Amino acid sequence: MAIAITETLSPRPVPAKDIPPLEQGDRLTRVEFERRYAAMPDLKKAELIEGRVYMPSPVTSAHGRPHSRLIRWLGAYEDGTPGVSLSDNTTVRFDNDNESQPDVLLALDAACGGQSHIDEDDYFAGPPELVAEVAKSSVSYDLHDKLHVYRRQGVREYVVWRVLDAEIDWFHLVNGNYERLSKDASGLFKSRVFPGLWLDPAAIVKWDFARVFQILQQGIASPEHVDFVAALKARRGRG
Repeated sequence: MAIAITETLSPRPVPAKDIPPLEQGDRLTRVEFERRYAAMPDLKKAELIEGRVYMPSPVTSAHGRPHSRLIRWLGAYEDGTPGVSLSDNTTVRFDNDNESQPDVLLALDAACGGQSHIDEDDYFAGPPELVAEVAKSSVSYDLHDKLHVYRRQGVREYVVWRVLDAEIDWFHLVNGNYERLSKDASGLFKSRVFPGLWLDPAAIVKWDFARVFQILQQGIASPEHVDFVAALKARRGRG
């Protein structure tokens, strides 16, 4: 008796040339956004916000230099705080309509009680605790569409450096809404989520990094930061 053998073939991948390119303003699902993004390896940054594609202009030094200062400041905090992770331009998957690529984010490790985790594709899934963006030409976008997404998704603190205005906005989540974080009597911002994460906004916009690091080190040496690190170690140990 002849036995018929049926071979099951996987669908052939669609050639990249047959995948439509991403365009500013496209209305897409996150799955379709990622498919098109993957087919454009030379594209450096694109985001899906409320189902709409945003493609920032090429980065100039007016954006790149403040960006590097935020990384230096948050990186120094990461160095002194086991249990938190800093990431630069890393994709964050929120839901089917929103996938952002923040300039900088600071997240509690999942083992220490963080809201987000690294998924099977090596992206962040869920809201990091803090997001920081440099806003130049994108100021209306960062302070409106993105702000609303980050608020609704549960990003607990949102820092925006408005380059043209030489100002820092710091928002923190209170009962589902963003409120502006007030400076203390010395003109400093002090994070509500990351104890010891202190910033002199006037110093950072003036490129006075001796002062920025001096204030941050005072925060890292504070009793509340010492207690925070001990609590993170305890959570990791229980995990």
